[in-house]
Amino acid sequence: MAGSFAFALFSLGIIGTGMLAVPVLAGASAYAVGEIANWKTGLERMPRKAPAFYGVILAGMVLGVAIDWSSINPIKALFWSAVVNGFVAVPVLVGAMIVVSSKKVMGTFTASRMLQLFGWITTIVMAIATSSMVVMQQN
Repeated sequence: MAGSFAFALFSLGIIGTGMLAVPVLAGASAYAVGEIANWKTGLERMPRKAPAFYGVILAGMVLGVAIDWSSINPIKALFWSAVVNGFVAVPVLVGAMIVVSSKKVMGTFTASRMLQLFGWITTIVMAIATSSMVVMQQN
């Protein structure tokens, strides 16, 4: 449909996606770090009222641009980020399952037995997949 403009249209889409993704990921990171560190957070605050929050956003955006301008192969970076996410997923899932199973923490919002069963099955499958990947690499 786009004919000779297909390349330009695709390029604009990729560039637009990147321009959306960098600030969104930096903002999400700033909220996560800020909540963990008990900082004042929120885009509704002026930067001088939440300097650490905005510092994380700035650091994330600078890091993203630095990686973009570096000689790092983006496809390899995507691959290795997926590998790291796979390893990190197991302890995150264990922690999440412990929290959602606790009446003390969740109160009336505790996960049902069926959800707990599927959650633990998912955690076990992820652990097996991660372990299998390590074993396969050694062979």
